[in-house]
Amino acid sequence: MNNSYQLIIYAIVLLPLIGSLLAGLLGKTIGRHGAHTVTVLGVAISFILSLYLFQQFVMLNAPSYNFNAYTWGVSGLFHFNIGFLLDHLSVIMLVVVTFVSLAVHIYSIGYMQGDPGYQRFFSYISLFTFAMLVLVAANNFLQLFFGWEGVGLVSYLLIGFWFQRDSANLGSLKAFIVNRIGDLGFLLGIATAFNYLNTVDYATVFAGTPLLLKETITLWPGQACSVLTLTCILLFIGAMGKSAQVPLHVWLPESMEGPTPISALIHAATMVTAGVYMIARMSPLFEHSPVALEVILVVGATTALFMGILAIVQHDIKRVIAYSTLSQLGYMVAALGVSAYAAGMFQLITHAFFKALLFLAAGSVIVALHHEQDMRKMGNLRKYMPITYVCFLIGALALAAIPPLAGFYSKDSIIEAIHLANTPGAKYAYFCVVGGALVTAFYIFRAFFLVFHTSERMDEHTREHLHESPWVIWLPLIALAIPSIIAGAMLASKLFAANNALFGSSIVVLNNTNVLHELTVTYQQNIWSLLAESLHNLPFWFSVAGILLAWLCYIQFPRLPAFFAQRFSWIYKWLLCKYGFDDFNQLVIVRGTQALSKVFFEVGDVKILDHQMVNGTGRAITWLSRTVRKLQSGYLYHYAFIMILGLLLLLAWMLFKG
Repeated sequence: MNNSYQLIIYAIVLLPLIGSLLAGLLGKTIGRHGAHTVTVLGVAISFILSLYLFQQFVMLNAPSYNFNAYTWGVSGLFHFNIGFLLDHLSVIMLVVVTFVSLAVHIYSIGYMQGDPGYQRFFSYISLFTFAMLVLVAANNFLQLFFGWEGVGLVSYLLIGFWFQRDSANLGSLKAFIVNRIGDLGFLLGIATAFNYLNTVDYATVFAGTPLLLKETITLWPGQACSVLTLTCILLFIGAMGKSAQVPLHVWLPESMEGPTPISALIHAATMVTAGVYMIARMSPLFEHSPVALEVILVVGATTALFMGILAIVQHDIKRVIAYSTLSQLGYMVAALGVSAYAAGMFQLITHAFFKALLFLAAGSVIVALHHEQDMRKMGNLRKYMPITYVCFLIGALALAAIPPLAGFYSKDSIIEAIHLANTPGAKYAYFCVVGGALVTAFYIFRAFFLVFHTSERMDEHTREHLHESPWVIWLPLIALAIPSIIAGAMLASKLFAANNALFGSSIVVLNNTNVLHELTVTYQQNIWSLLAESLHNLPFWFSVAGILLAWLCYIQFPRLPAFFAQRFSWIYKWLLCKYGFDDFNQLVIVRGTQALSKVFFEVGDVKILDHQMVNGTGRAITWLSRTVRKLQSGYLYHYAFIMILGLLLLLAWMLFKG
């Protein structure tokens, strides 16, 4: 059986890579049909094999399987291996990644039809899937980092796919640079653990946690820090970049410059969830660092509320959903901060379904409107696109955490876990996540009403050609809508079982920080009783209030938004400038770096290196040559005088020395 597991994980990981290489290198030979066939087939087989592993490890509770495939490199006594870890956590991620990727691949056949870069696009998204699968299946930090950088690199290619646009080039470059900032912290965290434990293998690092707890490091004179805390915070900086947490969130809205299928793939189940998955995987480390968990909690809660507020003032349908992703990632990270890793991963799973659904439904709208993304030029599309309308509504209800849809169970478990926590910052975090429930429902139903209800605001030519998208686009929507409805109830019963049957022992939580234990008792009584209990919960009524408020502002009294924007113009402008993060980065970091570079160039390079050292050396030799040349006069008495002078200096030196 173990050998079969090895063959299966090899196939799951390598088939998308093979499809990518065939579509990329032989794209002209196999054509468009061949390019999407090999990539879709590769991901489809990976998905089916992932389901088999899910049955074995999650349903039948097979023991985790950890093995090294081969040794990548040797340096002295250190061996760096390529290996895989199959357990509840990694297998669930394999299913989620391959399922969403398969839906996006199929959807892209219709969305990218007619694009000159068709084969290149399918090569990129299949390669992106390969990098994410390597990341989630890794059993060591080296391979994790390879997949981590892989998704970062391919995301740069995908966001800038339409490289003829300056905005796409700038967006891809911004995403790449901001992620490199986070990756620097991530790499330093790995290096710190390796420096003290001499290994990058997960199992050995986790076993060495007591050693890291004992060790301290002096960051500056008189200030010592726990090595474990430092390692965890550095790793979290990497997660802040990948999972777009404040202040390293600025790249994610710019990633909307890529094609819509890419937005769905990046924002739903792959790149942005890598940071959340990494922290959950590293729970044996983070559990022993309360300081790191407090930092994670505050950062996540802040992102959850304040990034959601920004979605309220966006007019681009994709940017509304992008800021929604930022907010939902904040919920996941906040859950990790109170040791509710299972709740955070639960939200990651359900979010992957309904967020991919929302993005692909938005893409269906964009295609129907000839790539128009401004919601102010839409309206009443339910009349023309009934399937897209229903699917978007399901995604919106799931995002707003309306029972019994999937988002209700996952988000409710996070909010309750934070409410039960007694760690510093928990009260602030609870305020943010409860307030975020109102904000989330408001911004997503604002988009829903503006796009599918209200008056028609598109031009006459667009209206004449409006119709439902072809089956290759709406079929993936239906496939994603189904788990967006039922996945929450199905997974919650296993998540809150007595032995945490969903994640098993792959997540480690200390007894004194297990805030999910009380929820486990409640959920075990009757999973469906929560639907009735939700009527008494504040987050549910906040969500309902958000929907009603959106209905009042955009259906019943459509002049209200303009009134409030004018009445509170300073707040509106502050939100439009995104709290000033981009302005700060542009003025301080970008222009500051340019000014510093100019100083280094004009002073260091031109004046010191060129003028003083390079040209100065030549001038000094010229002056010395001219001066020394004057001593060569040709007169005998001049030479005699110099000889006598030299003799006197020699005698003086000998007398002084004696």
